[in-house]
Amino acid sequence: MKINWKRKLTSRKLWVSVAGLVAGLIIAFGGNQDTADKVSGSIMSTAAVVGYIIGEGLTDAANKKDGEEE
Repeated sequence: MKINWKRKLTSRKLWVSVAGLVAGLIIAFGGNQDTADKVSGSIMSTAAVVGYIIGEGLTDAANKKDGEEE
């Protein structure tokens, strides 16, 4: 079975799960809520940028296959 990494990395469910896991680990290992919130926010912001970059790359690749030039 082949894994579609582009689809996985742009999944909001994945990034929300990762942010929740990391925030939970920060609290479990003695961090405070403010730190957990900042780290979770950073993860979600990074995920948004990664999703945008991958999405634009896929769009550009599809346009190039169709013979369109920018």
